[in-house]
Parts: sequence; structure tokens; C-alpha cells
Amino acid sequence: MKIIRSINAPILCKKGCVLTIGNFDAVHVGHQKILQQLVIQGKKLELPVVVMTFDPTPQEYFQRDNAAARLTTIGSRFFQLRECGVDIMLALKFDQLIAQTSADDFIEDYLFNTLNVKYLLVGDDFRFGAGRKGNYDLLVNASEKFNFQLGRFDTVIHQDSGDEDQERRRVSSTYVRELLREGDMQEASKLLGRNYSMVGRVLHGDKRGRQWGFPTLNLAVTRTPPMMGVYAVRVIGIESGALSGVANLGRRPTVDGLKMLLEVHLFDFSKEIYGKRVCVEFMSKIRDEQKFDSFDALKVQIAKDSQTARMLAKNWGLLVNANNFRGGM
Repeated sequence: MKIIRSINAPILCKKGCVLTIGNFDAVHVGHQKILQQLVIQGKKLELPVVVMTFDPTPQEYFQRDNAAARLTTIGSRFFQLRECGVDIMLALKFDQLIAQTSADDFIEDYLFNTLNVKYLLVGDDFRFGAGRKGNYDLLVNASEKFNFQLGRFDTVIHQDSGDEDQERRRVSSTYVRELLREGDMQEASKLLGRNYSMVGRVLHGDKRGRQWGFPTLNLAVTRTPPMMGVYAVRVIGIESGALSGVANLGRRPTVDGLKMLLEVHLFDFSKEIYGKRVCVEFMSKIRDEQKFDSFDALKVQIAKDSQTARMLAKNWGLLVNANNFRGGM
């Protein structure tokens, strides 16, 4: 699989392609069903499977700091799309040029002249072009003019398995964020088709945890995460299986409250692995992040959180194949 950042890349899709367009944040089970349909068409037409996505997202471009928190980075999305059988991830910078491109020009310039689309798969509520004036009906007319096939996917519906009377809801990135904020990791995992995770390289920290008897792996968090708090986690990418631990995702209000950080204390593990890329899977939420009156009080709470996480880990079946290493954010 390739990631391409420019619509002007040479020989992008010389013979044509099958295409879908969207943010694909998290690549949840709804996205996965879309991609399954697209891969089938790609094999049928013997053409590359292309996903057009944007960085920043249109919402981030227009709403800036008020945009919803991302579930995945572009890098993590790349690995998830690759697992779904995508050949090319076209990650375009959403800027003023794209924002002001009319729907008609987008179809002609991007879909026809540049990508030579032979099959396009979108939802019936898909909107595009300046002012979001482009819609499915416009694409129907365009498919006849530019001679490409047009497919439409159905909305995937999810119902909380723990409540038969609960209203069924559309699977969406918004719904996943809501579940993560509420700490419902189990339902979020069902919507994602995997555990929510974050990927990063282990950095040097202030070594405070080591002094307290709880050494941590520190991962930088470059964007505001969709949730914060203390979690029971497992970490993939260090050894052949998964290692269990406890993690704090947040600003560490007792320490300084300034820098967003993911700190992971692994149980019965003492090796130094600075620079290593790891995947942290969030299994269960233990509590919200909070400020303590003293470091001694914080240390006592960390010990309690660790004990809770150890108990939770007994139910996970921790040995996993290293091929399950896939990123969330």
C-alpha cells in the first residue's frame, strides 16, 4: 500500500481506480464494510483501491480549535486501511483551494481528469464541493457524463448489547468518541472492531515514576485525545505477546498540569526501550484524572490503580499475535 499526499503525483491511477472519499477517522466497522465493498469492485475491475481522505479534515479546517478530537493520526489510519485491502491512501491537505472548488469542478478535475475513476462508492448523504453543494444526485448525473459506475453504501446500525430497549444508533466516529468519553471501552471496541489504541515512540521522561517505584513508558500526544483518565491497558510491540499495565492519559494535574502525555506503567517489566514504537490498547477505564493534594497521595492512588488493572488483566487472555499491532492515534 502507498500513501500519496498530492493529487498531482505522477502516474497516480493511469488505468483508472475504484474510489471512496471520507475522513475514515478510526476506520470503524461501518468504514470496514464500505471498504469490503470497494475491494470487491477493485478485484472485479482489476483496478487499484483508493481512499481519498484529508489532513486536516474539513471540520478542522473550518472549525479550528472547535473541531472534534481525532481518533486516529494519518499514520495510524494508513495501517488500518492497509489491513482492509486498500492499495492507495490519497491523503490530501484540505486547504483554501479545495474548500473553494465547486462540486462540478471537483468531479471533473479530481475524479475524472486526475484519478480516472471507474467506480465511486459513497453514502447517499455524501456532500462535497464548495458550500457542500455536491450530493448523490449530482454524482448520478456525472457518472453518465464521465462514464463511471456509482455505488451507494447503507448506514451501519449498532445497538448496545447490554440494553435491548436502547434506540439503535448509526455507527460513526462521533458515536465512538462519545463512548470513549463515557469510558465505555467495551462498546467502543465493538464499533471499532478492535480495542481503541494509540501508537507512538517511547520518549525520555522526568523519571519521577521510576523514583516512586512505578517506572513508565512515555508517549507524546500531539493532538487533544478523545478521552482522558486512568486506564487498564496492554502494550503490543515490545515482545511477542502483549504486556499488561496501567496508563494515565492527560495533563498530570498533580505534577504540572501543562503537557498532554500518555504514561504507561508495565507490570513486571524493567527494560529500557527508548525510541521503540509501541501500540497501547485501552482495555478498561479505571477513573478520571484528578489532582491530588500531595505526591504521597498520588503514589498511594497509583498503587491502587495498578492493583485494579492487574485484576482486570486476568480476564483478557493477554497472549496475542504480534501481527495485531495496529494503531489508533
